[in-house]
Amino acid sequence: MASPVQPSHPQVAVSAAIFRGDRILLVRRARSPARGYYSLPGGRVEFGESLHAAVHREVDEETALKIEIVGLAGWREVVPESAGNGHYLIMSFAARWIAGEPVLNDELDDFRWLAPDALGDLKVTGGLQEVIQSARRLLRA
Repeated sequence: MASPVQPSHPQVAVSAAIFRGDRILLVRRARSPARGYYSLPGGRVEFGESLHAAVHREVDEETALKIEIVGLAGWREVVPESAGNGHYLIMSFAARWIAGEPVLNDELDDFRWLAPDALGDLKVTGGLQEVIQSARRLLRA
């Protein structure tokens, strides 16, 4: 099977720091990139799609949850360290849980509602703690 062709430019992606009360939803990636790491639900923005529409779509596809977006909590850039890894600009939004219970798609294999300060020794994606703290501040404002 041939390797997928990598884009020649960075791809824009979104994620959602979803709070339900004082707990945040973390999901574990079942595939690359970041397979086995806990992170926020999210994914690539489609051509012609607004960032907010992409957040709602990705959260719905990955978890079936309904959310309210509060604001931009931060961003991070994932630069390829080796051939085959993508280059992403990830815009992370603070959000409140509105309805539903997580129903994961095949891109994810676990979820946890955790206190933001209780991630312990979970394997998490780079910059996750900073985005969570920023989202928490936005939601408290």
